[in-house]
Amino acid sequence: MRLLPEHAAQGAAPAKAPPLVRVRNLAVDFRQGWHWRQAVGGVSFDIPSGGCVALVGESGSGKSVTARSLLGLHGAGARVRADALELGGRDLLRLRERQWRAVRGREIGYILQDALVSLDPLRSIGQELAEAVRATGGPRGAATQARVMELLARARLDGAAERLHAYPGQLSGGQRQRALIASALAGAPPLLIADEPTTALDASVQQQILALFRELRDAGTALLLISHDLGVVAQLADHVLVLRGGEVVESGPTAQVLRRPRHAYTRALLDAVPRVHGPARGGAPAAPVAPGAEPLLRVQGIRKRFGDREVVRGVDLVLHPGRTLGLVGESGSGKTTLARIVAGLEVPSAGEIVAGPLLQRPAAGRARAVQFVYQDPLSSFDPRHTVGTILAEALALRFGREPPARVRGRVAEWLARVELPAALAARRPLLLSGGQRQRVAIARALAVEPRLVVMDEPVSALDVSVQQQVLRLVAALQRDTGAAFLFISHDLGVIRQVSHDVAVLQGGVLREAGPAHEVLDHPRDAYTQALLGAVARLPA
Repeated sequence: MRLLPEHAAQGAAPAKAPPLVRVRNLAVDFRQGWHWRQAVGGVSFDIPSGGCVALVGESGSGKSVTARSLLGLHGAGARVRADALELGGRDLLRLRERQWRAVRGREIGYILQDALVSLDPLRSIGQELAEAVRATGGPRGAATQARVMELLARARLDGAAERLHAYPGQLSGGQRQRALIASALAGAPPLLIADEPTTALDASVQQQILALFRELRDAGTALLLISHDLGVVAQLADHVLVLRGGEVVESGPTAQVLRRPRHAYTRALLDAVPRVHGPARGGAPAAPVAPGAEPLLRVQGIRKRFGDREVVRGVDLVLHPGRTLGLVGESGSGKTTLARIVAGLEVPSAGEIVAGPLLQRPAAGRARAVQFVYQDPLSSFDPRHTVGTILAEALALRFGREPPARVRGRVAEWLARVELPAALAARRPLLLSGGQRQRVAIARALAVEPRLVVMDEPVSALDVSVQQQVLRLVAALQRDTGAAFLFISHDLGVIRQVSHDVAVLQGGVLREAGPAHEVLDHPRDAYTQALLGAVARLPA
């Protein structure tokens, strides 16, 4: 079905219509004490109605600052300058806050990157979307819910009626992301800013969302895309700007930039993209499992129900010491629920985990043998604590109380092992980049010397170069510690890089499992084949 938002013009557009968005020499500075620090400088681009421009670059390169400047959300203490910053010929630099409120949602939709913290945990998805509908001038009364259902269906959220009353914490990461997309579409804005819109989505759902964006573009919606997934950029964008340190180092038509990059930084970004086909580059080598070798953990006939909904259905798995088992499947397939059962954080409805002493309750003041690295490390840290305190608490569970100097030494040692400077021990998590926070989370998990670490989408929100660094770090730490990893990811390129074995889930059912090279190179199951076929690829 072709989508026709309210703003779409009937009939053909003029041959040379002016661009909907016009940006010339945008510069954004932030005050630091008595000085100004430039975050963005000299950024210029146009977006026509129905067009798509992509901003790519590492974390901190100025992508989100550029996008937020179009919304007047650059924050207190910022100085924004530009030769032109226009939407539909309107000078955005002259808007006051009251005028900005009329622009946001109705003229510019914004899909935020972090779905977990962008949704109110105390309100249902239906309540969130109903507010977005009303705030953007949508229908009132009984018609509001009909509009909410339409938006959820448009964002490809399965079982929309069932999800209306669900809270964000009851949804998977991909489901939360689709709820955010639905909210951004509520006002049918002519410009949509999408900041990492497919970060938490598996390959097949990612393709559905990309198809939605293409339909919106066909109907005249302009799109400003921010993404670290260059395969997604290749499929959707007409024009690409590569940012580094707040400046554009390369720009041009998408196919030209991605096929024949001129700048060394662009080439480095492309080289860092994990590939699902071909040899793994960063995975930890491990000897084949010897026949009859005792596994670290065996999952037998595990089932899990939430009310009348069964989300894990009779799964059998084996995890061996010193190896990584990659767990893949669509959003809502039961990956995280199964991982939480393995980690002892959920009780199965049926079946058992055979793990010997692995899941036994530890002695008072001692760490469990299974640790968890979460998708969103910021939400798992106490924001009042420094990095040093966070790691010291974990180390105390392994070594007990020690003299302060010894604790500081151990903290510095673990920061070094995850390639972070010792000075970061004095910082709080909020002041770290996404990659730094994820390294601290990994250090915290491994500092207690666990036998098994469950990693739930640990690199999904990281740009490709930082992602590559973290994946190499994970492989090196596994070689050093001998720990087994259960690694959840929607990114099959990442799974290829880190996993020795792979298991594929669909609707809580195990569809296929085996050595990574067999499952990914020669999949037997039709669903696995479909997942691999849906992977966004870079142009040849």
